[in-house]
Amino acid sequence: MDFKIKDNATWAVIGYGSWATALAGLLTRNGNKVRWYIRNREVLEGLLSEGRNPKYINELEFDRNLILPTDDINEAVSMSDVILLSVPSAYLKTFLEPLEVSLKDKFIVSAIKGIIPGDYKTVAEYLHDSFELTYHQIGIIAGPSHAEEVSRGKLSYLTIVCTDPDNAGWISRHLSSGSVITSCSTDIYGAEYAAILKNIYAIAAGLAEGLGYGDNFKAVLVAASAREMTRYIQKSYPFERDTLDSAYLGDLLVTSYSTYSRNRRLGLLIGHGCTVKSALNEMTMIAEGYFASECIRHMNLRHNIDMPIADMVYNILYRGASARKSMKTLLSLL
Repeated sequence: MDFKIKDNATWAVIGYGSWATALAGLLTRNGNKVRWYIRNREVLEGLLSEGRNPKYINELEFDRNLILPTDDINEAVSMSDVILLSVPSAYLKTFLEPLEVSLKDKFIVSAIKGIIPGDYKTVAEYLHDSFELTYHQIGIIAGPSHAEEVSRGKLSYLTIVCTDPDNAGWISRHLSSGSVITSCSTDIYGAEYAAILKNIYAIAAGLAEGLGYGDNFKAVLVAASAREMTRYIQKSYPFERDTLDSAYLGDLLVTSYSTYSRNRRLGLLIGHGCTVKSALNEMTMIAEGYFASECIRHMNLRHNIDMPIADMVYNILYRGASARKSMKTLLSLL
């Protein structure tokens, strides 16, 4: 059954990190009133008193007439029509645990580029299975989109993914700006898995840099990662898609090379000699690729797709394999 977003639909944002803050900023700058569920007391008080998130993207000032911060998820969801999820995938279930309001009449937009650990499901699959939502009422925000650049007005391209192009168009109109260009897609599966896989490959790129490999090799590694990502997506869910588009290749490139990339930084720390545990402890924000690596490894047991780069990252993160030796072994497989 189709699900149409109403023209006058209202927004709620779930999450208080950098990406949630940047997206709330886009919505309010376009004149939308946003109910904002925030579990962190410091962030909640900062937004209520100063109109700023004191922990993430502090320079972004909100119009306090347009943001309605709350620590009650049921209030935020019950009074909104479109619910935007922007939390680390590992904590999504914790964020939604207090929810008592039904989601069956809501449209859910996921800005989460990760997989649910232990469940081995994408966010869309988890919402479909756990909340009995149809895929017609789930949308995805994809594409190369570091929160720091989006919030500062740097030119960015987002892909809005919905089964219904009308819904994608409605979301696009609310997120577009002079610096944010949007396009639409119907490839929910491919967009989600590209966003998951690119985090694993960004760890590999960081490993290469930390181990002292140069730009020439990193280019080869990222090109091979793009082929591996395409192979997994196409074989596991055939669809008429072009993985050279920004939602696939573009996101892979920015996550592999940008200094804002948490996943690249995790690989960089390990390549420099940190243990996996110490590297994770040094991270100030979640590196989604850590959880994605184990999940994709588990899921690929079903598909048996050749994934030497993802396998290398998994063996380093979870089996204690030497980063230097593993990278040398990989050279002959690229």
